[in-house]
Amino acid sequence: GKFRKNVLVQVKNGPIDFQPREPFSPLFGSMEHTPLMMEFQLTQEYLGQGTHLVYEAPMFKEVLDADTYKKGKGTEVYKTINGMAGVSNTGNDRNWTGHPFGQANWYALGRLAWDHSLSSEQIADEWIRMTFTNDLVFTSAAKKIMMASHETMVNYMTPLGLHHIMGNGHHYGPAPWSDNLPRPDWNPVYYHKADAAGIGFDRTMKGTNALAQYAAEVRREYEDPATCDEKYLLWFHHVSWQHRMRSGRTVWEELCYKYYKGVSDIRSIEQEWKLLEKFIDAERFQHVKMLLAIQVQEAVWWRNACLLYFQTFSKMPFPAGYEKPTHELEYYKSLRFPYAPGN
Repeated sequence: GKFRKNVLVQVKNGPIDFQPREPFSPLFGSMEHTPLMMEFQLTQEYLGQGTHLVYEAPMFKEVLDADTYKKGKGTEVYKTINGMAGVSNTGNDRNWTGHPFGQANWYALGRLAWDHSLSSEQIADEWIRMTFTNDLVFTSAAKKIMMASHETMVNYMTPLGLHHIMGNGHHYGPAPWSDNLPRPDWNPVYYHKADAAGIGFDRTMKGTNALAQYAAEVRREYEDPATCDEKYLLWFHHVSWQHRMRSGRTVWEELCYKYYKGVSDIRSIEQEWKLLEKFIDAERFQHVKMLLAIQVQEAVWWRNACLLYFQTFSKMPFPAGYEKPTHELEYYKSLRFPYAPGN
């Protein structure tokens, strides 16, 4: 409450740093007197960077519509902020954003800044029609692709509340084994805490007690693994590899299921896009097709590298019927990216 009246404090959407999925920052429910701005990241630093098709509006809405209980039930994040800002994804490409679908995230930020009540589907529909065509076959298929893209990416990168397991420095690709930076909380191993007993970061009273920063109602939901939304389970809890999920699968089996589903879904998206060639110009069709091929390869890379690494702690086999990783863990650990953008 000591800032001047014309000061707005800009707060990232989550407590860490623009991860594929984060719970809302506790600051949105804690700042009683200071006007706040929401800060989202459009330039997909942790969401596949320039090659992955990831429509971020569902992620934005997930945060904006979360209830902080700041003034009791019904105090959603969008009611606690005085504006929105975005880390821009525009550059010197002819289409401004590199990936043609990157434009949709810039557009979504603008639309939600003016009207938080718009749905992700509405925004996608507007953008597709203005960007490509009004043909119903195309708009329906493109919207389906966009609406599935964020959850697909979360599944092949950081399912069940995993976070910050990308390569150090450049943040390109998976490296959950990384532990070579001087500050512990700069390293992926700090965030997943995988060991023989289980996996996940304990932020309850038994751990760092970061949950104490939230309102009591939010805290009660997340502090018990039985009531915690499973998409944040490993964000708030360190659980046994044998912990039983609501699906009936163990945590290890559920991790495998999510990683493999992510790869399966992005492969389906790639095939769905190939059916749309006749509806738009060849240049943009081929551009997206090429990028989706890269995305499929990188989704497989994420899946294999992460599961092979976590398997060294779980000591459990891959469930029957899953395709085998094409390389050993040491191969993925040996990869180097001296020219990645973050370097």
